[in-house]
Amino acid sequence: APSSPGLHQHAISCCRGRGGPSIKGVAGAERDEREALGRSRGGYGTKACMICDGRGLPIAFRLVPGQAHELPQADPLLAGLPRAPGWVVADKGYAAHAFRDAIWDMGSRPAIPAKSNEAPVACPAWIYNNRHHIENAWARLKEWRGVATRYEKTDTSFLGILCLAAAVQWIKR
Repeated sequence: APSSPGLHQHAISCCRGRGGPSIKGVAGAERDEREALGRSRGGYGTKACMICDGRGLPIAFRLVPGQAHELPQADPLLAGLPRAPGWVVADKGYAAHAFRDAIWDMGSRPAIPAKSNEAPVACPAWIYNNRHHIENAWARLKEWRGVATRYEKTDTSFLGILCLAAAVQWIKR
């Protein structure tokens, strides 16, 4: 089958960003949790998880602290879709049997390759090759300085910048 971005598919991905300056007068741990900031191997920052349509246009975002794994954010992102996609494309970071089962249960088909220490699973290359659309979407979002560096102190402000940049992508397409 041809690899057409017009297929009804969605891709999930995550991207790390640096944290902004601290907020005075608020306890550190409380602030970090509320503002989606946390320490990871790359330093202090935030992970922004995104779901895109088959053309690489952002649909929704979720912010988590830098040390959090992105897999728990995938279910809420998928639940926010108006209808079940034909395919859900994700990278090996989302390779979990429970997540694949959840995708099947919603009436979609997963295109998620197995991790190197797992038994191989069916992941059609012709659909997985379209995963580059979400990586390109992150590249376009990061052209915005506020997205690439997270200057905003609050998670609400940062999420607003992400949504503004995503809206511009929708308008340009």
